[in-house]
Amino acid sequence: MTARAIIIGAPRSGSGKTSVTIGILRALTRRGLRVRGAKSGPDYIDPGFHTAATGLSGVNLDSWAMTPSLLNALAAQQADDTDFVVLESAMGLFDGIPVASGRTGSAADLARLYGLPVLLVLDVSGQSTTAAAVAKGFATYDPDVRMAGVVLNRLGSERHRRLSGDAIEAIGLPVVGAILRDPTLNLPERHLGLVQAGEYDDLMAHLDRLADMAEKSLDLDAVMALATPLAPAAGDFADALRPPGQRIALAEDAAFTFLYPHVAACWRKAGAEIVPFSPLADEAPDDDCDVCWLPGGYPELHTGKLAAATNFHAGMTRFAATKPAHGECGGFMVLGEAIEDAGGETHRMLGLLGHSTSFARRKMNLGYREARLRADCPLGAQGALIRGHEFHYAQMMATGNDEPLADLADGQGNPLGASGYRRGHVSGTFFHAIARA
Repeated sequence: MTARAIIIGAPRSGSGKTSVTIGILRALTRRGLRVRGAKSGPDYIDPGFHTAATGLSGVNLDSWAMTPSLLNALAAQQADDTDFVVLESAMGLFDGIPVASGRTGSAADLARLYGLPVLLVLDVSGQSTTAAAVAKGFATYDPDVRMAGVVLNRLGSERHRRLSGDAIEAIGLPVVGAILRDPTLNLPERHLGLVQAGEYDDLMAHLDRLADMAEKSLDLDAVMALATPLAPAAGDFADALRPPGQRIALAEDAAFTFLYPHVAACWRKAGAEIVPFSPLADEAPDDDCDVCWLPGGYPELHTGKLAAATNFHAGMTRFAATKPAHGECGGFMVLGEAIEDAGGETHRMLGLLGHSTSFARRKMNLGYREARLRADCPLGAQGALIRGHEFHYAQMMATGNDEPLADLADGQGNPLGASGYRRGHVSGTFFHAIARA
């Protein structure tokens, strides 16, 4: 039997989707159910909370970056040997990019594709019966995306609940949850999103507070009754990123954390071994590995420690002399000559590529990316087309003289020019690879 599933959607980011999702996941897990989370779009952080809440791995399901076959394979994997799947929308439910229908990257694509109902989370602070107009708009906007119920969030009082809830139920949508304002339920944030699950000293206590909220404020039996089977069409993993080597040295600590769960899982599924090491603990990649991968994360918060990690520096130089090393976003920054921190102080980095970056001169870079590789590298062979995402605030201070790694386009195919750098066995780019196009 396949799992039953529901999508948690909202009009915008900041409506409380993540808290509601985690609360439901943790509450149902405490009931003894096998529950898994999924996240629409390119988010590295929320799947970590889903995994912590359930004890079972989370995943990203991205209708733009993943081919339909890969998307179906990952969705089926989440539904296998599972009772319930909670799929959390990124941003607003219908937010994607204007491309071919079904490939926009929105959670609404997944609702249509799999026939899944949507539980709409409405932040009703500052309004009452107007919430019904918002709900009605969602209910009628796309006849192929079904709103199954509503959760009212950030209510000020019982009267507030009655005014909002009665108006919504009058248009035919059941209200299955009503959550009072409670700042202690908010998850702390910083410049790239939520503070990550692994950085909490009392993570499980906070997850249990969210589960207590869900038990108290939501009709969980009604939520489960709204769900429908998640039964994707046949798919396969042919378009997943291929392992860059048999043994992969993977930087893994508070500075290097942004690796999509499906990427590592697909590497292992293909028979590769991942060998973690911590640059912040001054560890170097294992010389017995075939390739080194520096993922994104928050190196800009740890520049002094990374600059002082002499064993890491020497080990990376030794490794990259004969074997491939690749960096994404934060990892790309560390491969360069230097990083200027938020206070304007410059810290020496690995110097394996010639560029330098600054976190003091911040500007947000955000969006889907498609890269045509100019040369063989750990991302793939020369000419391969890779889809991914870019999200960073760091800016280039100096470009150096290395060869470009790829020709980049945005999600609609508009050329963005050359991107990333390569020198010898070393390569890097600001964009995070998600799948083969």
